[in-house]
Amino acid sequence: MIKILLAEDDKDFGYILKKYLEISNFEVFHKENGEEAWLFFQENEVDFCILDVMMPKLDGFELAQKIKNKNSKMPFLFLTAKNLKDDVIKGLKIGADDYITKPFEAEELLLRINNILLRSKKVDVNVHNIGKYKFFPETLELLFENETLILTVLEADLLTVLLKNKNKITEREIILNELWNEADYFTGRSMDVFISRLRKYFRKDKSIEIKSYRGKGIMLKYL
Repeated sequence: MIKILLAEDDKDFGYILKKYLEISNFEVFHKENGEEAWLFFQENEVDFCILDVMMPKLDGFELAQKIKNKNSKMPFLFLTAKNLKDDVIKGLKIGADDYITKPFEAEELLLRINNILLRSKKVDVNVHNIGKYKFFPETLELLFENETLILTVLEADLLTVLLKNKNKITEREIILNELWNEADYFTGRSMDVFISRLRKYFRKDKSIEIKSYRGKGIMLKYL
């Protein structure tokens, strides 16, 4: 499991971010100021760092410089509430792999993290060939020829579940319990919306079908 050091002084925002990343299969250590984050980094092994720029005791830039001095290959990105060109340049000069401005969508952060990890060889590239499409679950990318579509996390998770039983029926209850943790009428309707979205994404290859079988389940069918 990839270990992430999250240095974020906003306690509530940090908690939400930590929980989201844990749901996405990361192990996250949240520290509320730069000094605590630096002490933790020195005493523990981590694979990735997310650093807020504006923090008490030790700001994100100072912390990043210390981290890079100790481990020049450590991948990291900055979080900031500002969108100033000087900050971006300063962060990149220190060696940041990326930079994201608040507010942002959690899924965008996840995509950026996975892309950095792939570039730094922290995770393996996993690709599924689906007809004429290529699906990269770690980066949420669905490729068709020269076009790239970025899926939501839930869309990617749903597609992954269907891929496990390609050309076979996957029971609706199994999908609902795995992705929504319950199988009632409302979650069933929600799943139908996501199934419709996936059908639209694959419409350019007529050999691919996502078929619904009443009372049984869903099948992703392709050669």
